[in-house]
Amino acid sequence: MLNKSQVRICLDSMAEMFPEAHCELNHSNPFELVIAVALSAQCTDALVNKVTKNLFEKYKTPEDYLAVTLEELQNDIRSIGLYRNKAKNIQKLCQLVKHEYGGQVPKDRDELTKLPGVGRKTANVVVSVAFGVPAIAVDTHVERVSKRLGFCRWKDSVLEVEKTLMKKIPMEEWSVSHHRMIFFGRYHCKAQNPQCETCPLLDLCREGKKRLKGKVDHGAANR
Repeated sequence: MLNKSQVRICLDSMAEMFPEAHCELNHSNPFELVIAVALSAQCTDALVNKVTKNLFEKYKTPEDYLAVTLEELQNDIRSIGLYRNKAKNIQKLCQLVKHEYGGQVPKDRDELTKLPGVGRKTANVVVSVAFGVPAIAVDTHVERVSKRLGFCRWKDSVLEVEKTLMKKIPMEEWSVSHHRMIFFGRYHCKAQNPQCETCPLLDLCREGKKRLKGKVDHGAANR
């Protein structure tokens, strides 16, 4: 695994590559962000933004989501994967926000995870982006980048990845590092066809070296 100084090199390189990294889910308040992140499970941010463009014009408050039938809400988010389940969760979430939290999204991560459809990752995104609380949300990109680069071990669970990153990254950089790692994973170190050849972190990356060696070996075998 990489030590703290090697992790520092990685973080600084990602900062140079993606200085404008940010949450790509469109929203104008914490409530809209909760809805957007709940919709984004197993789905791209681009598709969620397409759907929420009309959704957020139609629904402004928890009451608005509760004023329609489940079928109508399902229809409004039909192009998103798992839309039936997500529509159910959104209405249950709105019930709780309305009755338990006075219509306001709670700022506490543990309270947020009590909302249907909101897991630890979602809660971390909301507290970080909406309320400025330092947090690292481990999504598929953050997990992949952390394991490929050797920030943590291949066998680590999502929670173990989060705890390791919290130890190796200064707290004041948790939120911005989370966004930069997402951008790095989404646009450079992709699940398929990562750009190892042009990666500034190749010298530190065990996975990248292995991949390029495999290509060289494969090429030699075919000659």
